Amino acid sequence: MQAARGTSLSHNDSSLNDTPSVPSRARARALLLGVFVVMLAVDQLTKWLAVDRLTDQPDKELVGSLLTLHLTRNAGAAFSTGTGYTELFAVLAIVAAGFVLWLGWRVRDTWWAVAFGLLLAGICGNLADRLFRSPGVLRGHVVDFLQLPHWPIFNVADICIDVAAALILVQAFRGIRLDGTRATRAVDHPGTPET
Repeated sequence: MQAARGTSLSHNDSSLNDTPSVPSRARARALLLGVFVVMLAVDQLTKWLAVDRLTDQPDKELVGSLLTLHLTRNAGAAFSTGTGYTELFAVLAIVAAGFVLWLGWRVRDTWWAVAFGLLLAGICGNLADRLFRSPGVLRGHVVDFLQLPHWPIFNVADICIDVAAALILVQAFRGIRLDGTRATRAVDHPGTPET
């Protein structure tokens, strides 16, 4: 018989009430790191293959003229803009990676974890090129090899960044916070401040 309302009959039953309704931070962190490691590895492997198989070779069409393999090295950003600021791009990428890791460590939501894992993989994938490829540390050129018509040549890291941005926008529009809870609007609860 329960002694008071809400009191469990046995010590073992109380552990059931301690389970959070949102995914644990440890699981979200593991997912973020797992996505990061896998996608960073895919990015670096595909870049290695591109350099190994496409150097001094003609373009290879994968899907007709829609998707072509064309090896290039980019010192700048998209459309090769800012080629004189390679060191600045590298430093900004280091800062961005640190910020994403700091923010991502607070995540509990599955989709936020995936988004931050992809974003971190994309940033670090291109940063690795800037740090370790020629012509030198902080001045390395990013390996790009995927070409669509009327679009800058890109790589897997760029795809990761774009997919992460889309996921972040979806989560923001849905009102899902990093901890997995949904933001409520003042119109939903008159008289209460927006959370």
